[in-house]
Amino acid sequence: MGKRADSPIILIGFSGTGKSVVAREVAASLGWEAVDTDDEVVRLAGKGIPQIFEQEGEPHFRRLERDALAEACQRTRVVIATGGGAVLDPNNRLLMRRSGVVVCLEANPGTIYQRLPKQNDSPASVRPLLAMADPMERIVELKQSRQAYYAIADWTVQTDHLSLPEVCQEVIRGWHYWLRSHQEDAAEWDDEDRVCDVVTATERYPVYVGWGPLSSLGEKAQEAGLSGGAYVVADAAVFLLYGDAVMNSLGRAGFKAQSFAVPQGEENKTLQTVSHIYDWLVDCRAERNDVIVGLGGGVIGDMAGFVAATYLRGMSLVQVPTSLIAMTDASVGGKTGVNHPKAKNLIGAFHQPRLVLADVQVLTTLPQRELISGWAEVIKHGFVFDRGLKGLLEENAERLASLEPEVTTEAVRRSVAIKARIVSEDEREQGRRVLLNYGHTIGHGLEAATEYKEFLHGEAVSVGMVGAAMLSHELGILSADVVKQHRSTLKKFGLPTSCSDVKMKDVLKAMELDKKVRNKAVRWVLLEDVGRPVIRQDVPRHLVIKVLEELLSDL
Repeated sequence: MGKRADSPIILIGFSGTGKSVVAREVAASLGWEAVDTDDEVVRLAGKGIPQIFEQEGEPHFRRLERDALAEACQRTRVVIATGGGAVLDPNNRLLMRRSGVVVCLEANPGTIYQRLPKQNDSPASVRPLLAMADPMERIVELKQSRQAYYAIADWTVQTDHLSLPEVCQEVIRGWHYWLRSHQEDAAEWDDEDRVCDVVTATERYPVYVGWGPLSSLGEKAQEAGLSGGAYVVADAAVFLLYGDAVMNSLGRAGFKAQSFAVPQGEENKTLQTVSHIYDWLVDCRAERNDVIVGLGGGVIGDMAGFVAATYLRGMSLVQVPTSLIAMTDASVGGKTGVNHPKAKNLIGAFHQPRLVLADVQVLTTLPQRELISGWAEVIKHGFVFDRGLKGLLEENAERLASLEPEVTTEAVRRSVAIKARIVSEDEREQGRRVLLNYGHTIGHGLEAATEYKEFLHGEAVSVGMVGAAMLSHELGILSADVVKQHRSTLKKFGLPTSCSDVKMKDVLKAMELDKKVRNKAVRWVLLEDVGRPVIRQDVPRHLVIKVLEELLSDL
C-alpha cells in the first residue's frame, strides 16, 4: 500500500533532538496519536532500556525496536518518534520510507550535549550508548557515523535555535509539502525521469532528469499546462546541436516555436543582451500566456528567466539546462538575473519555472572544461549536505569523468534533489538556502575581479570552496583533514584549488559588493564538518586576507 495523507509522520534524528516531545505536540495539533518506539520497547520487554542493554545487550534491544517500529508503521494518523539508532537498520530505513513521511530533527553536537542527561543525573535517564567519561566525544562520533542515514528524510528541521512550537510548525510544514508535492498527482510519478517537485509559496513544478528525455520536452510542457507560443532563448552553440530536437518536440506538442540565439560567454549576460531579447519578443508579438524556454547553460538560464520575470510583467518559464552546472544548480530555484560590471548577478528577480528538464546525455557534447567546471556544484552539495553523495563522487570519479550513463545520471539526480529540497524549504534565501552559497563568496569575487573572462563559474567556486574550508579551519571549527579532502576531491575532477595573476584588492572589493553582504558584513557559509554548514558574519578581515594570499599564490 502506498503512502497516503493519513500515513504516519515518522520522526528520525539523534538523541536529544526532541523527537518524543515533538511527536506528542504535532500529534495533538493534528488530532492524531503519538507513538514513541522507545516506550513501546519498554512495554514489550517489561523493563527499562538501560536494563535491556545491560542484561540482553544491544542486538536484543534492536530486535525489539524493529518490532515496535513495524507495528507502529502499520497504523494511520499517527506521529512516530523513533529511537536515535533506528536508522542503522537498513530494513527499518526501507520500512520508514515506504510507510510514511519521514522528518529528520537535526541539531549540532553541542546542542545535543546540553540537552541530554549527564552522568550525574539519574542513572535511569542516561542513554546507554552515552554512559562514558566523555559523552561529547561519543556524541560527535556516533552522529558522524549515522549522518548519512538521515538522508532518507523527506524533510529536515534544524532545531538548534527553534522553540518547541516552531519545531512543530516546521514538521507540519514539511508534512504539508510532502502532501502537495507527492499526493495530489501521484499518477504523474509513473515517469521514471521525474526526480522531484519543487513546491514553494508561489509555484509548484516538476524536475525531470534522465538519459535522453529531450525529445519529450513538448509533451512534458503540455502536461505542465502550458500552451501557445514558445520562445526559445538559446546558447548559439547549443542551438546548433539541439535546436532542431527542441523545436520539433515543441511543434509536435502544438506550440508555435521561435528561437533567439545568444553568443556564448558570461560577458554577454548583460542588460544590453536582455534588451535585444525584448526587441525580438516585441517583433514576435509575444503574449503573457506564451512560454519562454531557456536552452543552454547557467548564463542562458539566468537571462531567459530574467526575461520571463520582467517581460509583460511575467511569463511562464521552462528551463532546459544543457551544462552540468545549470542542471544541478542554476535551473532549479527561480533565481534569475544579469551581471553588473562591478559584481555578478546584482540585477535580477526570483521567478520560478513551470518545468525543468535535464537530459544528462547532452553532457557528452559539452566542452571538457565546461564539464569539469560543473562538477564543482555537485561536489559542493556533497560537502555541505550529503556525505553519501560526497562518497559516491570520490569512489566513481573516473566513471563520472567519462560520463558513464548510469552513475552520472544518479549523481546528477541526487544533486538536483538536494537543490530542489532546499529551495522548497526556503524559496527566497531567507534561511537555509543561503547554505548553497558555500564557496561562492570568494568564487564570485574571483569572477568579478577578472571581469568574468578568466574563470568559469565552477572553477571559481572550486577555489572558493577551498578558501571557505581554510577559513573554517583558521577559525578552529573545521579539521585540517576535511580541508585536505576538499583539495583531493576537487583535484580528482580536474578542478583548481588555487590560482594566480589575480589582484587581491580587486577580489576583496568585489566580495564587499556581493549579494550576501548584510549590514556591511560578509555572510560566510563555512563548515564545521562534512554535512554541517554554518553561517558566520564575524570572520576577521585579517584571516580573509591570509587565506586569499595563500589561494592566490598558486602553490
